[in-house]
Amino acid sequence: MTRVAAVDCGTNSIRLLVADADPATGELTDLDRRMTIVRLGQDVDRTGRLAPQALERTFAACREYAGIIKEHGAERLRFVATSASRDAENRDEFVRGVLDILGVEPEVISGDQEAEFSFTGATRELAGRDDLDRPYLVVDIGGGSTEFVVGDAHVRAARSVDVGCVRMTERHLVHGGAVTDPPTGAQVAAMRADVEAALDLAEETVPLREARTLVGLAGSVTTVSAIAQELPEYDSAAIHHSRVSRDRVREITDWLLRSTHAERAAVPSMHPGRVDVIAAGALVLLSIMERTGAEEVVVSEHDILDGIAWSVA
Repeated sequence: MTRVAAVDCGTNSIRLLVADADPATGELTDLDRRMTIVRLGQDVDRTGRLAPQALERTFAACREYAGIIKEHGAERLRFVATSASRDAENRDEFVRGVLDILGVEPEVISGDQEAEFSFTGATRELAGRDDLDRPYLVVDIGGGSTEFVVGDAHVRAARSVDVGCVRMTERHLVHGGAVTDPPTGAQVAAMRADVEAALDLAEETVPLREARTLVGLAGSVTTVSAIAQELPEYDSAAIHHSRVSRDRVREITDWLLRSTHAERAAVPSMHPGRVDVIAAGALVLLSIMERTGAEEVVVSEHDILDGIAWSVA
């Protein structure tokens, strides 16, 4: 048994997992799992740089996580950074800050590496299920990018494309410095065209339509599941391995694209940091389901963070 810590720093959120890993049984026992919305990717698509405020929000979360890691006595730590820090001109500022606080250098991984971790984290515990057909298509809808991975026990093909809930919101739904509430038909059409073009790119590498089970990861997908279940609050246990039909995803996406900020914020399971970006994330999910013909999505709370933890264990 090895006590490990994994940090996944994405475009919208930074997440921590401290767990005991038992390679002999394949079990990962959570000791602490948490998420903080830091919006590290704020304006990166426009400026090419990480904003000073975004860096400070991220470093504040890192200081909090350093205390938790020390408290649990984790033997090993791996910090993985994804899309926003991969794209930024001033990524060195980010690297130095994390190194000073946590004592490890963040690994700014490629989209392909990100996809591998996501697949491992999402499918390791599905291996014994006889109600889910293979191959799996694991889709990780992040803030800046979306990863597509097809595989059985192991990855067969993977691709990362630059569509995510934050990037699509900032690119298409912001006008005059504020998110349009609700977006216009033209804005939605332009965003949908961008997503479809990204799916064309993904399909050049990944046989999306060959998959028999769609597994959806990350906050956009889990929030759609919470809305579909009409949960009174965000409940990881109820969300993990829930199934949401394509028709229900379409209903929710249509409502999110028609709703105002206040209406979305009033959803009891909605994290405040997702209110402005959830409509774009839901549209990405719906577009994937329509492209692949998936009748439902299996929602997983285990994702790249679990894959990182296994890699260090």
